[in-house]
Amino acid sequence: MTEFSPGLAGVVAFETEIAEPDKEGGELRYRGVNIEELVGNVPFEQVWGLLVDESFEPGLPAAHEDLELRTGHYIGDLQTALASFGGKWSLGQFIDIDDEQAKEDLRRLSAAALSIVAQSARGADLPPVPEETVTQGRTAAERFLLAWRGETNEKHARAIDTYWICTAEHGLNASTFTGRIVASTGADAAAALSAAVGALSGPLHGGAPARVLPMLDAVAESGDAEKWVAEALARGERIMGFGHRVYRAEDPRSRVLKQVAKELGSPRVAVAEELEQVAHEAIAKKSPGHSWTNVEYWSAVVLDVAEVPPALAPAMFACSRTAGWSAHILEQKRLGVLVRPSATYVGPAPRSLQAV
Repeated sequence: MTEFSPGLAGVVAFETEIAEPDKEGGELRYRGVNIEELVGNVPFEQVWGLLVDESFEPGLPAAHEDLELRTGHYIGDLQTALASFGGKWSLGQFIDIDDEQAKEDLRRLSAAALSIVAQSARGADLPPVPEETVTQGRTAAERFLLAWRGETNEKHARAIDTYWICTAEHGLNASTFTGRIVASTGADAAAALSAAVGALSGPLHGGAPARVLPMLDAVAESGDAEKWVAEALARGERIMGFGHRVYRAEDPRSRVLKQVAKELGSPRVAVAEELEQVAHEAIAKKSPGHSWTNVEYWSAVVLDVAEVPPALAPAMFACSRTAGWSAHILEQKRLGVLVRPSATYVGPAPRSLQAV
């Protein structure tokens, strides 16, 4: 293909067996299994196994890795820690190890990622929670809460588990593509995962949930969602959490998260539903097909149930996406092809040094 496509939009770079977003049917399937069957029935750590191993077992193990430096920059702490594990654990490069070893390296790193983010969220002022306390958690979500707060909460654990499952994988986006590019060079698992985290740290990919709650607060304070939306659109502002480049109708993840937010008794459901309806109608007039809420909108409400601060949302996304990243990185290793797209030169014509 020689035609230029900004951002590689519409360019098919890979074939994958991992996830299937059904843009017309409004479903998302992990290796053929609808996520609506997974949520509430299978915990995140086993969904990780489904995506990476095509089996719920052994899934993601319990793990505790000390975070040496807690800076308060959650996703930065995660990226730094993951990159360092390559050397600390003497991980082999993909070009030198077999698929089973690569899978075990990704499993170990993904489990460590959850531990790292929990400790980063705990902050530098509190001592780390003892490992024996953390390992008492029955699920990855419970262990995350224990490492973060020293105690768990059933509603909070369910909210986090639901969010992690809904955002575990979604095809070839910026961070997943980054992970596959690094894997294609034959680098180690730590390099590929830390690079994916770096791509996720940008606000245009994974940062929207952090911006939804302030918007809901502003609507609630105004007391008039219709007026708030009209004024925001008139100013040319973007209503956060609406529209998706894949789905033509409702994002299935949004549907699942909305239902769980209601079941968990979120106090924000009423204003979120009101804004959802008003904004959907207003946006549809300008951009039909891009007016439905996406995963970020109701993710913000569900994470709020678990008292996850908005600034922590991107790192929480990284925890969940370790599943999809690991599956794609392993798929790329098996493909064994270096990713090397082309660029069309559009700079100055040949000229002399004096002309410069």
